[in-house]
Amino acid sequence: MIKHKNVMTTVLGSLVLAGAAANVMAHHSFAMYDMNTTQVFTGVVIRVDPAPNHLQIFFAPMNADRKNVERDAKGEPVSYAVEMGGSAQMARLGISVNAFPPGTVFSLGMHPLRNGDKAGTLEGGLFKCPDRKPPAAGQHCDSVEGNVHIFDAPLATEKKGE
Repeated sequence: MIKHKNVMTTVLGSLVLAGAAANVMAHHSFAMYDMNTTQVFTGVVIRVDPAPNHLQIFFAPMNADRKNVERDAKGEPVSYAVEMGGSAQMARLGISVNAFPPGTVFSLGMHPLRNGDKAGTLEGGLFKCPDRKPPAAGQHCDSVEGNVHIFDAPLATEKKGE
């Protein structure tokens, strides 16, 4: 009887672990992102959402001459979001509410959402411009002397497909 109970406990424990692993894998699926496309942005932080599962930076992309942010037909700033790892992990890398306050200029690469919404997941480099020193027209923060590089991957121009 005791052996039978141990076998049942082991089987039930395995099923619970398998279910938990499936939930984790489903949560971390990248199917919603176009992993064959990388968009590169230089933008201005609107706000940082430090949710436990995924930190997000909401930002307004800067225009090509780097003098202002892009605006929609109504004159309102265009807003994007980039999703990253958990807040604690990102804070260890130097990405937090305090490190990226509103108004911070930064550049990043991201895989966009497949549905066309203005959001994506971090891909490639992440560079923060020095305070009050945006990049030159058509450039990104990795070209500005004194930039802070969070991830060293180079920022390329937008690419689609392979």
